[in-house]
Amino acid sequence: MMKLYIGNKNYSSWSMRAWVLLTQAGIPFEEVMVRFDAFTPDSQFKATLRTLSPTGKVPVLVDGALVVWDTLAIAEYVAEQFPDKALWPRDTAARARARSLCAEMHSGFTGLRTHCPMNIEASLPETGALVWRDQPAVRTDVARLVNMWQQCLDERGGPMLFGDFSVADAFFAPVCARLLTYALPLPADIAAYVNRVCALPGVKAWIDGALAEQDFLDFEEPYRLSR
Repeated sequence: MMKLYIGNKNYSSWSMRAWVLLTQAGIPFEEVMVRFDAFTPDSQFKATLRTLSPTGKVPVLVDGALVVWDTLAIAEYVAEQFPDKALWPRDTAARARARSLCAEMHSGFTGLRTHCPMNIEASLPETGALVWRDQPAVRTDVARLVNMWQQCLDERGGPMLFGDFSVADAFFAPVCARLLTYALPLPADIAAYVNRVCALPGVKAWIDGALAEQDFLDFEEPYRLSR
């Protein structure tokens, strides 16, 4: 059975993407959680991950002797191994579009990442209001999300970005969690999509796991001193 190495569910957005993809698709795997103790070279987290991957980051997928790191590479590998799951849209044009959205997510949205770090357990609407007021990069990122999601939903009719659940929805699941944590303003159709994503069994299972961790990490908490 494949093993998926992840970080803390409450904070690790990159881990969430791969975990949700496998779980929602019903692909069996063994979860190995490597706690975020620190990200310094001498941390236990880095020491553990560097035995698997040169990046020392999560997620890491291990399938026998093969080690796959980086969420895009994991998604592509799993899609090839389980073609019956249709993790990418079957239509050529839709598949290319979905890959473009995932690549944009992978390399972009730095304003939202920086000012609204993932924190599933927290409820930070007041912080979100200040971020929205003071950080134009966040407003720009959310506007781009609204535009891309609305276009996909209008073209495909929902309920997910390309009709059925795909890699694209897994990639944006942590973004949906961020939008809820910070209560950032969204049009009704987009808010409904966010709620549908968070209600997916695979996403809900991750959220439930994050809430059960009870592991407050001060270096992941720019806005709170305690729980």
